[in-house]
Amino acid sequence: MTAIRRTTRLSRLAAVGVASTASVLLLAGPAFAHVSVQPVGPAAKGGYATVNIKVPNERDNASTVKLEVTFPVKDHPLTSVMPQPIPGWTVKVEKAKLDKPLKVHGKEIKEAVEKITWTGGKVGPGEFQQFPLSLGQLPEDADKLVLKAVQTYDNEEVVRWIEEPKEGQPEPKTPAPVLKLTAPAGDGHGAPAADGKAASASDSASKGGDSDKKTTAAAADSSDTTARVLGIVGIIVGVAGVAFGVLAGRRRAA
Repeated sequence: MTAIRRTTRLSRLAAVGVASTASVLLLAGPAFAHVSVQPVGPAAKGGYATVNIKVPNERDNASTVKLEVTFPVKDHPLTSVMPQPIPGWTVKVEKAKLDKPLKVHGKEIKEAVEKITWTGGKVGPGEFQQFPLSLGQLPEDADKLVLKAVQTYDNEEVVRWIEEPKEGQPEPKTPAPVLKLTAPAGDGHGAPAADGKAASASDSASKGGDSDKKTTAAAADSSDTTARVLGIVGIIVGVAGVAFGVLAGRRRAA
């Protein structure tokens, strides 16, 4: 009877140690990736930019077969949205009429791209796909551009990445891709400034981009190091729990 109790106590202590390890490792694990928009170089207000819509597959039993990206045509219409061809994917561009026509380079623009849809391809489990776009003119009166996305899997599951993140609040469960805009370059319209100012702005933007990349890399390294440390701590806690159980059992047996 005593042996049975001792075995039960050891089992409970071991379970606590394993649970501690699992919880810490769970916390240290990477967060799920979301559909996001990533600029290739600066995305300056009033200018043009090339961006990638990055779509990771978050399912291990289904493939992504469709992506829809909606643009804020009413608040911040873009007069030029051009997708880059992707082998295996068919792209459809839909436009909407503007309530108030825009004038760009002396031309009157009466409609703007409202939605782009990619179909025909496949993003398998454990994979991601980038959908390149050329955008412009970017708004001059905004700090960001929200591009809502809808991801469809071949098992008919649909994930709507449409919740706009709010500053100072927790990230939504399905956040919409957000393109952050930088300060205007040149004359604010993507054109070169006089007296070599454009070159200076370009150099500064380039250096700023390098700095951002270094900062991002440093942050990623720090996050990875933290995750590893937490994982090791969890393992140590688990082992300590098991060892404590064994020692406690031996002392009672003595």
